[in-house]
Amino acid sequence: MNHFSYEEIGLGMEEHFMVDVTEETQSLFRQITGDLNPLHSDSEFAENKGFDGRVAFGMLTASYLSTLAGVYLPGENSLIQSVEIKFVKPVYIGDSLRISGTVAEKEDRFHIIRLKVTIQNQRLEKVLRGSMTIKVL
Repeated sequence: MNHFSYEEIGLGMEEHFMVDVTEETQSLFRQITGDLNPLHSDSEFAENKGFDGRVAFGMLTASYLSTLAGVYLPGENSLIQSVEIKFVKPVYIGDSLRISGTVAEKEDRFHIIRLKVTIQNQRLEKVLRGSMTIKVL
């Protein structure tokens, strides 16, 4: 876990990490949320809707942004204030994701940073893009 203070964070600073979307993470997310949409659990249903297979939960993908802020940038000194995202492409079980954030702005008065965030799959296709506003405690 990183421990960056506001003063240690500079414009353009980037952190990233990798994660695999597995059957287990998909199942645990379904148990936590109660989302039973067959797009996420029935391959035939998903394929009949034009997808390459079962689609991972979009909010599971987006939830890794919490890890980005809380563990990597700024790390333990983070308090997420807002997240704005767009899902660009579907994520599938078995995908490997690269979650990254780059400091785009700093607001000295309130010790707030704004991250430009992206998530890419193993084919380097952007599957999510957006921004996060984070108070650095």
